Amino acid sequence: MTHEYTAPGELDDPAVRGAEVAEPGAVTIVVPTYNESANIRRLLHQITESVPSRLPCEVVFVDDSTDDTPEVIHEAAGDCPFPVTVLHREEPVGGLGGAVVEGMKAAGSDWIVVMDGDCQHPPSLVPELVATGERANAGLVVASRYIKGGSRAGLAGSYRVAVSRGATWLTKSLFPRRLRGISDPMSGFFAIRRSDIAAEALKPLGYKILLELAVRSRPRQVTEVPFVFQDRFAGESKSSAKEGFRFLRHLVGLRTASPVARMVAFGLIGASGFVPNLVGLWALTVAGLHYVPAEILANQFGVAWNFVLIEHLLFRDRRAHRRWWDRLGRFALLANADLVLRIPLIALFVNRFGMGALTATALALVTTFVLRFVGTEALVYLPRRGRGKSTAS
Repeated sequence: MTHEYTAPGELDDPAVRGAEVAEPGAVTIVVPTYNESANIRRLLHQITESVPSRLPCEVVFVDDSTDDTPEVIHEAAGDCPFPVTVLHREEPVGGLGGAVVEGMKAAGSDWIVVMDGDCQHPPSLVPELVATGERANAGLVVASRYIKGGSRAGLAGSYRVAVSRGATWLTKSLFPRRLRGISDPMSGFFAIRRSDIAAEALKPLGYKILLELAVRSRPRQVTEVPFVFQDRFAGESKSSAKEGFRFLRHLVGLRTASPVARMVAFGLIGASGFVPNLVGLWALTVAGLHYVPAEILANQFGVAWNFVLIEHLLFRDRRAHRRWWDRLGRFALLANADLVLRIPLIALFVNRFGMGALTATALALVTTFVLRFVGTEALVYLPRRGRGKSTAS
């Protein structure tokens, strides 16, 4: 649910206000905020000073704050010569990236500029972002810290610099084609044409929305302009270990979007399950349990391990279709059926088709793996026909 506030003095008719803003070359500045009340007045003052009157402008704040940020925006907007809107979200779905998508949907201009609310992105660059996009006929213009003239000076401390470098290297390594021509995929400062956004294809998670846009709906033409990352004006950085894990989950989700990539990841996760399986088997046999029941029980440790990883890395966005105990039960049934099915398959391949034991075992492993992957997608994580969504736990 969202609550909308508009600046005093705006036209009462939203259609008229939208028509005024949505002129050729007009820009909507989308700012996601989370407890940034101390930065709002300075940010709006900088935008007022930086965006010339010949460039029609509106500012849309999408706010997930728990403090008085919406009220501060509403008050500060009274001194602005352009429309200012606040969309306050009761539930911050998708994090700051989700907030940006909400702002893009609400934008009424040809160009959308996304920037942070902490004054680390200089509003003076907004006209240049739009002008560069117009001159190059580009769909996306990225403000980059890593091209000539740019700088990451505002990153506080060697730790954040190292994290930024590592994240940039990792993303460009995972998506070399999609990120070609983008030197700073971690940038939160960019301009994009509204016509180049496929909002329905986006699945934001965390605050790296440029990565999401570039991978899922990359615009046809991309260009960059340099910018100097500024010091935060007030407040504290929202970067945290939790956001770091969300970023890694986001990377896995993007990389495994295709069925083939998802199957490869499914296999790697399955292989990792041998570790808890063997550890469990060792512990149970040392405790005096016979190896046959010990093997059966130890296999469940591997099943549980695989289930947790698959839930959080591969099928996180599909968990709402069934309750957790239903998903776990189905997954465990498929995983254990794999063992039961493999022996008859090996016997069939050896006796009926005359294969050697090793060849038959390898083929049986591949066959049951594919069946388990297809069964997991179809029986555990696809929506049930004719049924509403269940609440995930």
